[in-house]
Amino acid sequence: MGIFGSTTHTLDDLFVHGLKTIYYAERQIAETLPKMIDMATNPDLRSGFEQHLRETENQRTRLEQVFQMHGRQPDETTCPAIDGIIKAANSTASDIDDKQVLDAALAYGAQMVEHYEIAQYGTLIAWARELGREDCASVLSDTLAEEKATDEKLTRIAEARINRAAEMKAG
Repeated sequence: MGIFGSTTHTLDDLFVHGLKTIYYAERQIAETLPKMIDMATNPDLRSGFEQHLRETENQRTRLEQVFQMHGRQPDETTCPAIDGIIKAANSTASDIDDKQVLDAALAYGAQMVEHYEIAQYGTLIAWARELGREDCASVLSDTLAEEKATDEKLTRIAEARINRAAEMKAG
């Protein structure tokens, strides 16, 4: 048995497999974000996580819509990639006592998740278009735009924090 299983024979099968893995990933992210919100001390970072939690819940609803549009019931397949990213982020954050460093680690972990999601949604959109499912691609594109915006926001927060810390050391 390969990495996708014996039931993956066509691009359509692969598309559905991708939907199942990102559906699982979005649930894992929704379960992890409240912990990150509690740990974050930077108000902008906390606010960003709160906003992304709301978006993640809407993204799962969109995925349910795509499943239905594609004639499938929403379903999950375990995604070792997101499990590993979350585990790595938790492992890094759990060893940090300094709150400013912890915020940087939380932003880092969140960006690892965002980059994974951007890759997943970008691929699913391409496959949907290849399958002639522009309707599915359109719905998935809304989520991809949110993921990219979240990544950009995390970058701005991280860079502002780093610049402030560098300025304090120079002064």
